[in-house]
Amino acid sequence: MSTVVETPQDIRQRLLEAACDAFREEGYKVSIDRLAARAHVARQTLYNYFPSKDVLFAEAVRHIIQSVLVTLDRDGDVRATLLGFGKAYRAKVLSSEGIAIFRTLMAEAPRFPALAKQFFRQGPQTTRKRLAEYLARAMKEGQLKRDDPDFAAEMLAAMLADFDRLRGLMNLQTDLLKPKKTAQVVDCFLRAFAPEKDTP
Repeated sequence: MSTVVETPQDIRQRLLEAACDAFREEGYKVSIDRLAARAHVARQTLYNYFPSKDVLFAEAVRHIIQSVLVTLDRDGDVRATLLGFGKAYRAKVLSSEGIAIFRTLMAEAPRFPALAKQFFRQGPQTTRKRLAEYLARAMKEGQLKRDDPDFAAEMLAAMLADFDRLRGLMNLQTDLLKPKKTAQVVDCFLRAFAPEKDTP
């Protein structure tokens, strides 16, 4: 009977995934022994791959950044595109995992300021920039009223998630992903940015 031999890369990936789960669920305070146990490795094995918990946390955050990015499917009309974006965005940031990631990173931002800036720049800011670029193109094509696309992107993202995320962070509500909310927000946004009609 053959056994599967894990490569060093396999072990590192397993450690990283276990660390991401642990930091999301228990925060930075989780012990090295707990991290090693979750990855089913010895404490020394963990240290062979990550020399400290700080280094492992930094790697976990870089890994998590990729999980919070949201893309835009630009093939449909503006409403369909924004609905698709809104559903994906809310699913990422308002899921139990998304709330846990945000809570952990906010708590540890003073301890890891460079890491917090990296997360913001490569995660939320990149998503917002992609949205702004899409809105700028829609404005240029006359599908939306001409305005500041960066402001419009910031406003739409805030409408989609900020107040609900606050509810989740404070454990005031757990069922945050209400399907109708995305359409309500997008339709409100589209009314605010409806193209101005030419007057005779």
